[in-house]
Amino acid sequence: MSEPSAIDPAALSGIVATPEQQMQKLLSFVSREKASDLHLKTGYPPYVRIGGRLRKVNLPAIPDSSHINKMVLPLVPQGRLNEFDQTGSLDFSTQIETGDRFRINIYKSRGDTHVAMRRVQSDIADFDDLNLPPIYKKLISETTEGLVLVCGVTGSGKSSTMAAMIDWIKDHRDLHIITIEDPIEYHFAGGKSIVSQREIGIDARSFPDALRSVVRQDPDCILIGEMRDRETVLAAIQAAETGHLVLGSLHCADVPLAFSRILEFFDRSEHAFIRSSLANSLRAIMCQRLVPGIEEGSRYPATEVMLANSVVKRKILEEEDEDLHGVLHSYRDDGMRDYTLSLVELVEHEKVLRDVAMDYAPNREALRSMLKGIDAASSGRRG
Repeated sequence: MSEPSAIDPAALSGIVATPEQQMQKLLSFVSREKASDLHLKTGYPPYVRIGGRLRKVNLPAIPDSSHINKMVLPLVPQGRLNEFDQTGSLDFSTQIETGDRFRINIYKSRGDTHVAMRRVQSDIADFDDLNLPPIYKKLISETTEGLVLVCGVTGSGKSSTMAAMIDWIKDHRDLHIITIEDPIEYHFAGGKSIVSQREIGIDARSFPDALRSVVRQDPDCILIGEMRDRETVLAAIQAAETGHLVLGSLHCADVPLAFSRILEFFDRSEHAFIRSSLANSLRAIMCQRLVPGIEEGSRYPATEVMLANSVVKRKILEEEDEDLHGVLHSYRDDGMRDYTLSLVELVEHEKVLRDVAMDYAPNREALRSMLKGIDAASSGRRG
């Protein structure tokens, strides 16, 4: 793969054209180079992110906001420019000729327009393609109702994982699937299910507005692109309690933090009620983070999975969230896993270097101990 800082001029031939043409050529370049992100900022040349690293594209700096506006505003859906003017930011998506979609955020910074674009591959990867452990497919194939949370920080692959889940469900079950997204990233078509995809800002004003009416639309499965306020979280829990399968995305790093994140949306007086509802409706929390692989530019998911068995339900009700990591360790045979086990597997399968695994380990001593155990076992077999 060519370095973005030393692009062959032919790769962006005709780049000195109209701003709108320049935008299309940059998006095609990002798609061709398999970059994950494109950044446009006044006073800087374009930047791309490849293999998790941000790199400068060898092009002139963008002169001013007027130029950026001419590049990106033609992509904005009709009727949404007022939202950008009023709030200072706007999320939407677009698709280019390669089939790749881009999740776009335009925002104001010191009065200038800046743009962040995340590439979403046109093909939906399956669980194996994403290097996810077997429990992901097992869980989604056996779960017909309740709440499944996919958690991680920005750029951890949550959207790809949820797309793989919906893609499997639509190909294997006769369901009505409704997705509520901001913006729509993957397009789901064909299969045994019917899929209705609703985009915030175009098909509904907000997540709470979309969720108020969703149960009247006869859904079997509901995907919520992001659970980011009290009304959305409450609606997701209630839908799960009434017999729907609800897949939700939550911005947090690990299993205990998922509970902290949910409870942050509610007053302390409501926590007992929310915990009781979660104990009844929750089926799994699946957390992930992307770790740089041995191969240049590769990244692999380290995963943490909690399944809501009777022990987990009791811990939720008794506010013993700090004990959940111990539960993950105790019930590994049932498919639960923590980040330490996941990092060990990545090292053992020669996907990630040991030093890199240590950098990403939440508990270095535990990882070091498990790796020593593997080394000892390997030495014994060789002996």
